[in-house]
Amino acid sequence: MLNALEVFTTVLVGVMVGVEFSVAFVINPILNALPEDSGQLGRAHGGQLLGAVMPVWYITSLVLVAVWAIAGWHRPGSGLVVTAGVLLIVSVVMSILLLVPINNRSKTWTPENRPEDWKEQSNRWDRFHYVRVAVIIAAFALLAAALT
Repeated sequence: MLNALEVFTTVLVGVMVGVEFSVAFVINPILNALPEDSGQLGRAHGGQLLGAVMPVWYITSLVLVAVWAIAGWHRPGSGLVVTAGVLLIVSVVMSILLLVPINNRSKTWTPENRPEDWKEQSNRWDRFHYVRVAVIIAAFALLAAALT
């Protein structure tokens, strides 16, 4: 049963990393290259969609890693799992303090109501997101290493 939990948790975190990586390095660059207001509207829609899904995904991943760490405390690699859990906590705290406030504003923007500094706010979100992606990639790598 523990093996199934380990594999399921690693896959869940890995897919989350893939989504967040694609947002940073595929989706947002595509949206930024669109003409006129299309990119900003796409980012607002993405903020609504992912803003609803990702909190559940992050918290579920963190809970599963915590269960893995507790259930597998006696097994080799438990320190890697605990460290991955700490990194996921960092990513959640970063999200709540840095990314969610910007996302909550930007997901309501339209070309008619967006603030003058909307591009700067979007760029700030992107920079914070790059750091968060690095943190969750590290957490995923530690979980993958703990499996071996």
